[in-house]
Amino acid sequence: MNAIYWTESTATPFRDMTANYDGARRLQEKSHVPGVLPLDTEFGSATILTKRDTGVEDIINDNVRKVADLGPSHIMSTTSPSPISQSPDKGWLEHLTFDLFLKVLNRTLFHPFLAWVGVLSLRAQATPYTHISFMIATGYAAFLTVLALARAMNQRLAHGLPRPVDLSEEVVVVTGGASGLGLLIARIYGLRGVSVAVLDIKAESDIEGWEEVTGVDYYQCDITDREAVERMARRIKEELGTPTVLINCAAAGINSQPVLTLPAEAFEKTIRTNLLAVFHTCQVFLPGMLSAENGGTIVNISSVLGHLSAAGLSDYSASKAGLSALHRTLEAELRVSRYDGIVKMLLVETGQISTPLFKSIKTPNKFFAPVLEPVHVAQKIITAIDEGRGGLIRLPAFAVLIDWYAVLPASIQRIARYLSGIDRAALQGSSAADRSKHGVLSSQISPDELKVKEGE
Repeated sequence: MNAIYWTESTATPFRDMTANYDGARRLQEKSHVPGVLPLDTEFGSATILTKRDTGVEDIINDNVRKVADLGPSHIMSTTSPSPISQSPDKGWLEHLTFDLFLKVLNRTLFHPFLAWVGVLSLRAQATPYTHISFMIATGYAAFLTVLALARAMNQRLAHGLPRPVDLSEEVVVVTGGASGLGLLIARIYGLRGVSVAVLDIKAESDIEGWEEVTGVDYYQCDITDREAVERMARRIKEELGTPTVLINCAAAGINSQPVLTLPAEAFEKTIRTNLLAVFHTCQVFLPGMLSAENGGTIVNISSVLGHLSAAGLSDYSASKAGLSALHRTLEAELRVSRYDGIVKMLLVETGQISTPLFKSIKTPNKFFAPVLEPVHVAQKIITAIDEGRGGLIRLPAFAVLIDWYAVLPASIQRIARYLSGIDRAALQGSSAADRSKHGVLSSQISPDELKVKEGE
């Protein structure tokens, strides 16, 4: 169902989300502004749901004016249950990131349409075809156009045609949907009238404000338990229908401990939650998608740390590396089977997100590796699902270059890691109390020191 949202936050556009589905519907009907996808202004105070057919790259000024024209009487003030980790208000300098500069360039100097406008402007001035300025402008515009076509062709050849998506027929399952990114995605789909099932280990009564969430069905489930997953899958099919979209958002908390002091139980828990649980959910829900009329989509939330393997994150990095490998293996198996193209596989590899999972981690470089707001990540994921696309989403911008990092000489890699501060961030993120609890008095500990502590 269509809806529009308005919040007062500039730092986290979805800090306050409406829990009144009927109110959202009535507001949309009065405004006549179609909306199905979250899109924030980034610099203003409006968060808007715009029609997915227009894409998230469209300019939203017209929609902002339409919402403003409604007047203050139609603006909804709401509260957010189990709030997503919120970034504190930042100074304007902290909003200047590499991603922002790249986004501006992509919409100006690197945009094919604007490049051709420059060519037409030169012709409007009667610039000769043989003039150097006209030839350079034409060559530049042609180069950008070829790149855009190559990107589109690469997506089509690598992942095939998009599958048809009818939101009225889709059933979305979100694991780890009681908080963080999973909660945001579940609420957005719930407010749009899609059948949504959230699987989380928490009891529903323990989730603060969950009664205010509308359009979402909650199923308490330990997804590391295969029998529990199968049992809940049968319930969901009976109550909502056959699941066609699976979004694996569940993740274990970050321990921020060196290998020498990380308890084996903590390592095992992370692997079971981040990797084994995904194996269970994919194996249980995939058969139903293969038999569904319009196929399905599987979204796995991984991390760039699966490639970078930061110090102090051995369990988390290992689990995410395994998750990415599992995803690609399943994608390859579907590709060589008779089910090729029926189920779309979407892998999401992100940097640090502003959710409770990363609350103890301080980003090592705010300019090149900014902390992602959940709404931005959710926006990309929902767009891909709605358009029926598979593929790879990497955020922020530096994550796109991860594959190139692997081909660098080892010495250059070491220098890059030192300059980025990635190996210090996680260890410094754990509190002194946590390090003391595990026998770590500093971010470095020798095996001899560990033996002494164990002997005591």
